[in-house]
Amino acid sequence: MFAVHSVANRMPKEEYGVFMTLLQVVSLMGIPAVGLQGVFMQQAAASLNPEHERELAGVLRGVLRGTFFLWLIMAAGVFLLRNQILHSLGISNPIALWITLFIALLILWRPLVLGILQGRQNFLWCGGAAMIEGAVRFGGVCLLVGLLGAYAAGALTAVLAGSCIVLIIGGWFSRDCLHGAAAPMNWPSWLARVVPLTLGLGVGTFMLSADMIFVQNFFSKQQTAYYAAAGMVGRALVYFTAPLTAVMFPKVARGAALGEESSALKLTLGLTAVAGGCAALMCSVFPSLPLRIACYDKSYLEISTPLVPWFAWCMLPLTLSTVLINSLMARLQYAAVPWLVAVAAGYATTLYFRHDTFEMVIRTIGLFGVILLAVCAWFSFHRPRRQAPAPAP
Repeated sequence: MFAVHSVANRMPKEEYGVFMTLLQVVSLMGIPAVGLQGVFMQQAAASLNPEHERELAGVLRGVLRGTFFLWLIMAAGVFLLRNQILHSLGISNPIALWITLFIALLILWRPLVLGILQGRQNFLWCGGAAMIEGAVRFGGVCLLVGLLGAYAAGALTAVLAGSCIVLIIGGWFSRDCLHGAAAPMNWPSWLARVVPLTLGLGVGTFMLSADMIFVQNFFSKQQTAYYAAAGMVGRALVYFTAPLTAVMFPKVARGAALGEESSALKLTLGLTAVAGGCAALMCSVFPSLPLRIACYDKSYLEISTPLVPWFAWCMLPLTLSTVLINSLMARLQYAAVPWLVAVAAGYATTLYFRHDTFEMVIRTIGLFGVILLAVCAWFSFHRPRRQAPAPAP
């Protein structure tokens, strides 16, 4: 995924900014499905007998249909607002927008099958699918952008191809849920689980992706590519530690289902802090190194390099918060959700009114990342004091 940018940055800077922005738009459009992966991880991890497996199959088939209709509503909204979207994001080729829309459908579906793989602790193919996706995406960008000279639409076509591969792999290993007996789906009880989970996990995705949308909207289209390059390095810090969280979630969920204590959270949090801290330290000592590895030209090195240390350290609290959010949602501790959503709302409001410079935007990410981490830590580790029993009369 990182290597893609060594080729994609050959596009004109306006097109590269559009490409990076639409990647974050895809992440935001996938928020309705963020909770789905957690729900399917929980349900697959807790499927301990044939009856549970039939329930899992029924939920998968029902949600596939439901998310398709949700996507149709999103597609209709994009079609009605297409001119406004094209103008505000500086998209010169409308095809890029429609490709993004089709990617969004796959983004809504992939958490379903990947959630089953994670819940069954099939980490080999969870990781394998991600690596194959990266290879397909990189190969597609090399062909369409590097050789054929395509711009943002061509790079997004490569993203679409990679997403198709993930869905095919995940669907193959979940095919037992697509045929055979299936229990009817209880929509009210299922929605009662998925809505808070979606809101909780969606907070991390929103805070990771929303800044690029604001920057693309408020800053000069010739300048946003420089922010996108530094942001790519900062977001890579979160993706770098994401596999630890992916392994932790089903273990915590299974432990909660069986009423067992698990050390997965403390181990994952510690490893994430060490790995993320080392990566941020490296970005501070050698800030231009990741940009040079990605083959950015001199103009990127001059403007983006000073932003890299800011991004690395300001993304670190968000990285740790993501671990705690996943643990809270795996243990069904939904009391934290309103507070998490409030932090995300404050973050968006602040970005809307305070975006004078790139540094101001990045510092806002860091500030609200710390606030989010504090809220997550409170709900994760605070234990209410037990009242002493009343004295016997």
